[in-house]
Amino acid sequence: MKQLLRVTGVIGFAVLLAACATTTKTTTVSGTSQKYSEDLSTLRPKTTTSTGTTGGTSTSPTETRKQTPYVEPKYAVNKKLDNVLDSIDRINVQRTVIEGFTIQVYSGSRKEDAMKAKQELASSLPDLQSEVLYSQPNFRVKVGKYYSRIEAQKDYLDVKKLFPTAIVIPDKVAIN
Repeated sequence: MKQLLRVTGVIGFAVLLAACATTTKTTTVSGTSQKYSEDLSTLRPKTTTSTGTTGGTSTSPTETRKQTPYVEPKYAVNKKLDNVLDSIDRINVQRTVIEGFTIQVYSGSRKEDAMKAKQELASSLPDLQSEVLYSQPNFRVKVGKYYSRIEAQKDYLDVKKLFPTAIVIPDKVAIN
């Protein structure tokens, strides 16, 4: 068994070496063998330089580029696209609020607790604007108006230290 593995290993090594060897292609024409070679230099394009010599460098792009006149497209959608963009613009001008986020500090049925939360927030974080809202049957204290959740995250971390139950919620934000 060991001899069989040794023999197949030697054969595999020999096949590997034979595969790596370089071979030259020879053709037999009427009993004589010749190496194949082909000269493609006659098929390559000849370019001239600014000095007029033939070589591998090309002429400048401005000399070989042709100027084409402007052609009006047959199936232009510019007028239709302008109409759609104008209608979108009119809709956006009429909007007074967008979808945004706010931080809800308190939600409960007692007005005294809501006012206490607002006062504590105003004394601890005076740079944040808070408001008390009543939507039956609950009072809610909300802080800040943010266009994205990432903007709200910075203030949320500060508020969360004072009010552990605070959450970031979706809300309408007025456009200035």
